[in-house]
Amino acid sequence: MKKRNALYIYAKNDRASQQLREELGTAIDAQGLEVVTSPEEASIIVSVGTDGSFLQAVRKTGFRQDVLYAGISTSGSLAMYCDFLLEDLHFPDMATAILQDRVEVRKYPVIEVSVNEEPQFYCLNEFSIRSNIMKTIAMDVKIDDIHFETYRGDGIVISTPTGSSAYNKSLGGAVVDPQMPCFQVTEVASMNNNEYRSLGSPFILSGNRTLRLELHDDWNDYPTMSTDNEALSIQHVNTIDIRLSERVVKTVKLKDNSYWEKVKRSFL
Repeated sequence: MKKRNALYIYAKNDRASQQLREELGTAIDAQGLEVVTSPEEASIIVSVGTDGSFLQAVRKTGFRQDVLYAGISTSGSLAMYCDFLLEDLHFPDMATAILQDRVEVRKYPVIEVSVNEEPQFYCLNEFSIRSNIMKTIAMDVKIDDIHFETYRGDGIVISTPTGSSAYNKSLGGAVVDPQMPCFQVTEVASMNNNEYRSLGSPFILSGNRTLRLELHDDWNDYPTMSTDNEALSIQHVNTIDIRLSERVVKTVKLKDNSYWEKVKRSFL
């Protein structure tokens, strides 16, 4: 059963990370919060490490809708999902805000993905698909069951607004405000000729839209797919359906730490 003001610390399963987890737990206990050993008991789930650790914490705990997530960076610098440094002086402020019910909540959109019409899984950053061999991949792209383009190239990346500043940005995609309920489709090195014709530039779909990728038969054996920072291994992929989920990831929001302040801090 979830406990009020109970905090679970997610860390990698190596010796150094687990030792750090114990030390951090002691420090958090001193702030008046209860550290629990199971995420099911927690009302707050904190990752320790990098943005990758935060993504894993959200995924491993099932994209919980009844908890707050927070990230503590051990790299010496803040990131998109890590709002606190390990030695951050503002961490006591967060503890005080939680104990006094003064926490502001930031909500990050999530996309849901279904492969071959099987049960969906969720992505906070992005979903990507590429060929697993040294050749391009081909697929039909449909928006709301209407054929939009026939794509051939190195792959496609579908990103959430928060994920738009990650892999998507490196491909020339737009950085999108997470208050906009939408997702972005970005092609990787698309080919355009008489047989294959695609837009060739990123496009953004409303949260009410559904995207379907239908892989051509010669390209659907073991494509390389990833959800956030984890790989998927599925043979004979025929269809992939992507839409904006009703789920969101709720994180702690402190003063002077909006999404655009995070973007500025990371890139400018």
